[in-house]
Amino acid sequence: MKKQSIFHMAMLILLSIGVISCGSNSNEESTEMSEENTSETERFGGLALYTVRDSMASDPEATLQAVADAGYAYIEAAGYADGKFYGMDPADFKAYVESLGLTPKSTHMGGVTLENADEQIAASKAAGFEYFVIPVPPMGMFTFGPEGMGMKGTKEELVSILKTIGEKCSNAGLKLLYHNHDFEFKPMADGTILTEYILENTDPAHVNYQMDLFWVTKAGADPLAYFEKYPGRFKAWHVKDMNAEGQFAPVGTGSIDFGKILAEKDKSGMVYYLVEQDQTFGLDPMEAIKISHGGLKEIGFQ
Repeated sequence: MKKQSIFHMAMLILLSIGVISCGSNSNEESTEMSEENTSETERFGGLALYTVRDSMASDPEATLQAVADAGYAYIEAAGYADGKFYGMDPADFKAYVESLGLTPKSTHMGGVTLENADEQIAASKAAGFEYFVIPVPPMGMFTFGPEGMGMKGTKEELVSILKTIGEKCSNAGLKLLYHNHDFEFKPMADGTILTEYILENTDPAHVNYQMDLFWVTKAGADPLAYFEKYPGRFKAWHVKDMNAEGQFAPVGTGSIDFGKILAEKDKSGMVYYLVEQDQTFGLDPMEAIKISHGGLKEIGFQ
């Protein structure tokens, strides 16, 4: 991929970890239509709300309704700021999500630090989430630029942070996951593969992985080899496809062999999975998530 494209992707990733109503003739008519759409759509799988981040920023309630109508059963947030999820107090967010028949499954908390971890964990718990996900090396360790994404600081420092926050999550009844991009599967300066170092130096009782299947493929690594080497450690997957140009694509329209990966879900430890598409390249994100939901069904993800 061209350096410019890699830089653009990295900028979007950074945006995803930063601080970041449809009208009708009558409320009764809107409710009836929503119930009708939901009954006609098989509900399964999850959506990472980063895919629809723009509409979540402008109208989160209508967007969540559309996600439910598209057939998704649970969601992952990526919009926590000032003690709120998408502008809603945690308890209010939980109540609204569940009123739509959705489950708040996990949340990306890219702004977590050792100082604010207790507050963010409490907010995530109040919002009904089960998994607390660190999307990149936190506390200023994540780097990006024309050469791609990476990390400053040491692998030992990162693992120490993950251990501390992981134990805090466990004590609060949450589960900590670390979400990968491509650089965690490429050799560091000393030859270490960061993913392997993390998994070999953390306790699975407190720290596990959310494997992004696009980024591990982008790195040239084999998900199945990691399932074999570290069975049970990959509790969640981000399911996103890759087109001929190496770009993000709706599930089922690209080159990633999800069927082969899905066949090893038990070995991987996968408990849940989420569609995510960082960019949709001119395709409306809401249309993209509908295509991906159909792709999930065809592949056998139900």
